[in-house]
Amino acid sequence: MTFVKICGLKDPEHVQTAVDAGANLIGFVFAPSKREVTIEQAQALAKHIPENVKKVGVFVNAEASFLKEVYEKVPLDYIQYHGDETNAFIQQIGLPAIKAFSIRSQENVATAASYDVDYYLFDAPGTDYRGGSGHTFDWSLLEQSNIPREKVILAGGLNPSNIAEAIQLVQPFGVDVSSGVERDGVKNHALIQSFLQAAKGAKTQ
Repeated sequence: MTFVKICGLKDPEHVQTAVDAGANLIGFVFAPSKREVTIEQAQALAKHIPENVKKVGVFVNAEASFLKEVYEKVPLDYIQYHGDETNAFIQQIGLPAIKAFSIRSQENVATAASYDVDYYLFDAPGTDYRGGSGHTFDWSLLEQSNIPREKVILAGGLNPSNIAEAIQLVQPFGVDVSSGVERDGVKNHALIQSFLQAAKGAKTQ
């Protein structure tokens, strides 16, 4: 069954909805975004998350000291690097890592293969911010990737109506959604529930 990450959560009730509906990962954004949270906000939200649901911090070109501080204080289970971080920098940090890549071409997919991380998150190019654009990318670009599917997280423009198709075509380990479970820029309980239901019911090989 596909793992599901609900990202950009800021309110306890939305965290609870995601957990109750079967989310495997909860994402907190620590980068410029309308979804950005402070360490203190994330700590308060983390108290509502059971141990079997993993907490991910999303960062864009953050300083090493800040990454480590947030990881320890929230605490987090994974660091999601969503900027221009090099593989060398990620190895230097030495924490469980998800690296996001904006996919425009086959070249972007090839670049991802040069990284050594726990999970590879393939996303559509951002608009105002890195990620969270609500747009999909050409999933067929991943067909030639030599990255094991059990390390692939698919993101970018996913929503309750297209998630089953996305999972059937890409067969990723996990999927990641933010704007696709929002209405008027705010997380929506019904959309979170319907997304998780569709993702968990999708056919996997």
